[in-house]
Amino acid sequence: MESRNTTDPATEAFVAHRNLLFTVAYEMLGSAADAEDVLQETWLRWAGVDLGAVRDQRAYLVRIATRQALSRLRTLGRRKESYVGPWLPEPLLTAPDVAEDIELAESVSMAMLLVLETLAPTERAVFVLREVFDLGYEEIADAVDKSPAAVRQIAHRARAHVAARRPRGAVSPAESRDALDAFQRAAETGDLQSLLDILAPDVVFLGDGGGIKQAVLRPVVGADKVGRLLAAGLGRIAAMGSLLPAHVNGHPALILHEEGQDGTIDTVMAVRIDDGLITGLYAVRNPQKLSHMREENTLRR
Repeated sequence: MESRNTTDPATEAFVAHRNLLFTVAYEMLGSAADAEDVLQETWLRWAGVDLGAVRDQRAYLVRIATRQALSRLRTLGRRKESYVGPWLPEPLLTAPDVAEDIELAESVSMAMLLVLETLAPTERAVFVLREVFDLGYEEIADAVDKSPAAVRQIAHRARAHVAARRPRGAVSPAESRDALDAFQRAAETGDLQSLLDILAPDVVFLGDGGGIKQAVLRPVVGADKVGRLLAAGLGRIAAMGSLLPAHVNGHPALILHEEGQDGTIDTVMAVRIDDGLITGLYAVRNPQKLSHMREENTLRR
C-alpha cells in the first residue's frame, strides 16, 4: 500500500515554533502554567488560520501568542492586587545548557522577571520581543497593535527603565553556585557566617507563600535583618528534608524537598548577585507555583 504523508502543516508549524512561543509567554507572564494556557489559546486560533494567506508563520504565531499573553497579563495584574504577601514569578526548572546562553539565562532569571514586573503590560511585551528576541519594530507593532514609531518610543522607555533596575553585570554560573553553596552549608551545618560573608549590606529577602504556606509578608531588607531571619529558619530547613541543587530559571538554585512526602517540593530558593555579593534571596513556597515544576527544554530564542 502506498504511504501517505499525514502531517498537518498547521501542526508542523506550531510545533516548530512552540519553544519560542512558550518562552515569549513565560517572560511576559512569569508563570509556566499561564504560558502553557497561552500556548493552548494560540493553537486554537492558529488552527483556524488560512495558511495560504500567511507570509511569515513565525511572526504570525508570535503575534497571536503576544496578544493572548497581554490579555492574560492584565488579568494577572488584577489578581496580584489581592495576593497575600510578595508575589514572585513561578520558578521553572531548566536544563543546565540554558545557562550557557548568557542573555537568555539573564532574561528568565528571577531577578530580571521581577524587574519586568515593574513595566506596564505593553512595555513588557515590547521589551521582551525587542531586547530578548530581537524582533523588528514592524513585527512588534503588529503584535501589540501600535505603530512602528510608537513601538520605538515604548522600547526606548522600557529599555531605560530596565537598565536602571537590572542586575549590574552578567553573573557567571560559578558565582551563583558559590552563593548557593554558602547557603546550603549554612543550612546543613548551622554555620551562618559563611552566608553572611557574601550578603550585600542592602540585601533583600522575599518569600512567596501565597497565603497558603508560611512566608514573610513583607520584604526583609539589610544583611542584619536577613541574617537573623535565616538564622531562625536554618534549623527548620535542615530538619524538614533534603536541600538539593538544581537549575532554575537558567541559574543554579536550591530546592527543599519535604521528607517522607514522595519528594514534594516545599521551597525553591533563587538568588540575585551583584558585584560578587548576594543582593536578593527569593524563596517560593506557594504550592500552586511549584506544582508545575518539571524539566523543561522549552526556553529557546
